[in-house]
Amino acid sequence: MSDAVLTAIRSSVLVVLPEIEPEQVTEEVSLTDLGANSIDRVDVVTMTMDTLGISLSVTEFTDVHDIGSLARLLRRHTP
Repeated sequence: MSDAVLTAIRSSVLVVLPEIEPEQVTEEVSLTDLGANSIDRVDVVTMTMDTLGISLSVTEFTDVHDIGSLARLLRRHTP
């Protein structure tokens, strides 16, 4: 994970789920795979969007199934 979007996602995951090791946060896993409940997932997404300075509607997340698809969505909206 070398780009700013993935770094922001990883940072948010590690704040919300402090028991997770950084190397567990890969593009292939979902937040659910990492043990995040629905509130945790919202917190990760909200924190990441705040970090990146973007705002998206909930409907844009319908095709997000793992960290990689979340990163692709956020990259499309990151200035």
